[in-house]
Amino acid sequence: MKQVRIPAVFMRGGTSKGLMIRRQDLPRERAAWDRIFLAGLGSPDPYGRQLDGMGGGISSLSKVCVIGPPTRADADVDYTFAQVLIKEALVDYNALCGNMSSAVGPFAVDEAMVHVAGERATIRIHNTNTRKIILAHFPLDGGLAAVDGDLVIPGVAGTGAPVRLEFVDPAGATTGTLLPTGSAADVVDVPGVGPVRVSMVDASNACVFVRAAELGLAGDELPAEIENNTRAMQALAAIRLAASVTMGVARNLEEAARKTSVPFVGFVSEPKDARMSSGDEIRAGDVDLTARIISNGQPHRALPLGASMCLAVAARISGSVVHEVTRVPGRTDEDIRVAMPSGILRVTAEVRQEGDRWIVERGGFYRTQRRLFEGHLLVRAAAVA
Repeated sequence: MKQVRIPAVFMRGGTSKGLMIRRQDLPRERAAWDRIFLAGLGSPDPYGRQLDGMGGGISSLSKVCVIGPPTRADADVDYTFAQVLIKEALVDYNALCGNMSSAVGPFAVDEAMVHVAGERATIRIHNTNTRKIILAHFPLDGGLAAVDGDLVIPGVAGTGAPVRLEFVDPAGATTGTLLPTGSAADVVDVPGVGPVRVSMVDASNACVFVRAAELGLAGDELPAEIENNTRAMQALAAIRLAASVTMGVARNLEEAARKTSVPFVGFVSEPKDARMSSGDEIRAGDVDLTARIISNGQPHRALPLGASMCLAVAARISGSVVHEVTRVPGRTDEDIRVAMPSGILRVTAEVRQEGDRWIVERGGFYRTQRRLFEGHLLVRAAAVA
C-alpha cells in the first residue's frame, strides 16, 4: 500500500518525546493535520499502545510540535503543540507542552531556521496555542544545539546540556485571566462528587488544584496507584469538567469533555517523606510541596511542565489550596521544590501582589533535550486521504 512521506525529527524534550515537523512540510489546510498526526502516532488504538505509529501509549509520548516562521515581530519561530489522544481519534491544540518546549529552540537551530553564532543561543519562541512568548537559552556545540552536559533532570536517565526556559507573562494563557473566577479558592459543586474546595489558576496552562485529603488520598501515591483507584480517578475527572465550565474554558460539560488537555487537574499535599517510581526516597525536608497531575486522563509519570508552571504560581498566591500546603519560603525569589513521582522539580515563579491583583512576571525551569531520529514519517495514504 502506498504511504505518504513527511520529513520529520523525533526528539526528547524534558520528560516527553514527540515528532518535530516543519510547518512547510505540512498541508496548508489545518484540517488535514489531524489525520496526519493520528496516523503518524498510531491513534486511535483501543489497546492503548499505539504500536502502529510513533506514539508510546502514554500522554507524554504522544505529542507533535510544528515549527514555522514567526508571525510576531518579537519571536524567532512559531511553535504549535498538538496532543494526540491515544484511544480516541482526537488531536487537542488547547494546551502548551512545557517539556517539548525545550526541544523547539534546539530544533530551530539545528534545522537552520534561525541563525546563531558563538557559544550560546537565545531563541524567542511564540507558542501559538497560548499566544505567549517562551525564551529558550542553551549552549551551542559547533554551531548546533549542544547535547552533552552535566544536568540531571528527574525521570530521565543520564545527563545532558541545560536548556533554560523562561515563560514571559504566562498569566491568562487559556482564559485571558490569572484567576478566572476572581478568587484564589472556590467551592465548586461537582456532579457526582458534591462540593469541593479548589483553586482554579491560569498561568502557562489553565489548571484546577484540590487538596489530596479532600479525595481521601495521602498525596504521595505513585501513578499506578492513582490509576487503579477508580473512585479517585472518576472524582478528578468530574472536578476537571466542572472547573472547565466554571473557569470559562468550556460552555458546558459536553464541551469540557471534548477539551481533553485543559484545564489540567491535580492534587497537592504538604511536604512529606515519599517513594519515587525508581524506588528511591524523597525527604520532606528537601521539598516545599507534593503534587500529582492528571494529563489527558492519565496520572503523569512526572509533572507536565506547563501545569508545573501554574502550580508554582498558585503556590505564591495566598489563599490558594496550593499555597496552604506549601512550605513558607525564606525569600520570595527562591525556587519552589515540588515532589513528584519521578523526583524533585525546581520551578521559578516571579509573582507579586498589587492591591487585590496578582501579577506574574515570568517563570522558568531547566530541561535537557536530544534529537533521537531524523528522516521521514511514513503514514498510510488511505489514512490521510
